[in-house]
Amino acid sequence: MKPGTIYQIAVTLIPGIGDISGKRFVSYCGGAEAIFRENRKSLEKINGLRDVTIDALCHSKDLLRRAEQEVEFIARNNIRPLFYQDSDYPRRLLQCEDSPIMLYYKGNANLNASKVVAVVGTRNITEYGKDNCAQLVNDLVDEQVLVVSGLAYGVDTMAHRTSVKAGIPTVGVLGNGLQQIYPAANKKLASEMLANGGLLTECMSGTQPDRENFPRRNRIIAGMADAVVVVESALKGGSLITADLANSYSRDVFAFPGRVKDLYSQGCNYLIRTNRAHLMESVDNLRYVMRWECQKTKEERQTTIFREFSDEEKRIMDCFGDKSIVSLDDLIVSTELPTTKLASLLLNLEFDGIVMALPGKRYQRN
Repeated sequence: MKPGTIYQIAVTLIPGIGDISGKRFVSYCGGAEAIFRENRKSLEKINGLRDVTIDALCHSKDLLRRAEQEVEFIARNNIRPLFYQDSDYPRRLLQCEDSPIMLYYKGNANLNASKVVAVVGTRNITEYGKDNCAQLVNDLVDEQVLVVSGLAYGVDTMAHRTSVKAGIPTVGVLGNGLQQIYPAANKKLASEMLANGGLLTECMSGTQPDRENFPRRNRIIAGMADAVVVVESALKGGSLITADLANSYSRDVFAFPGRVKDLYSQGCNYLIRTNRAHLMESVDNLRYVMRWECQKTKEERQTTIFREFSDEEKRIMDCFGDKSIVSLDDLIVSTELPTTKLASLLLNLEFDGIVMALPGKRYQRN
């Protein structure tokens, strides 16, 4: 166990302190342990600290005793505590302002794998969803990817189970402490995941799988991934929350389309229709948008980079200037080209790998 783990865990127990303010507090005091060495007079000088926080720190024995109990629990159960300043903390998640101060991890997968894909969706998965989910995961087998989901019924279970069978590392993010597996029906699956993957949570032992924990759990799934794929979803549910969180973290979101009257395709269709998600038909869509498919030979890349631009294409490229992303509206105004003509030119540039279409009617220069 790392020195200072008790103090790091205790930071998460301080009343009135959340993930964002907690990190600022640690930085201000110079470390987790230093927080508990401050006297009342020093604490009262810190802007924003509430009386309840100051009182708790001045009588911190209870906080440290509970943290010590947690250290004993994680030692007994081979759980690794991950403080946000640790090198093996998920670096993608750390980019998110509201990332957890502390995570608890049981497993052997690399949480900082070169490619991380979150697969989410309804608990009421249909045969259509099962087929799409299984095909997607199986097609990722050669990508050296880590598959992340929430170990819930339905799409989550399908994603984890297919990953286990395909030999792909997979991590389940829980909305409860690691004293139990929820749902209990996935206990065997969770055990199999530990051989090539793991279980991750921000919840201390004893935390029950209460409803309010799952939206917070979803921010971890969204934040630690490069891309989030929604397999099936109704118009309301955790998957759409995860998709919105992923968009707010500037992650790429993908969704499988479905028939307009199918209940569990309505959420996916909505995400695509409102430009909140890329259309997902196969793993090739994921490879293209994430640039995983950029495996051209050096000569092919040079041919693309140095090819001649027409006058109209030059007008498009000039719009980028020092920017890597421009909106379609800006291109229409700046190039003064007819919309249909501009769309055709952009498509050609896209085929040649010079620009890439993004959600929200935006284009990125490669």
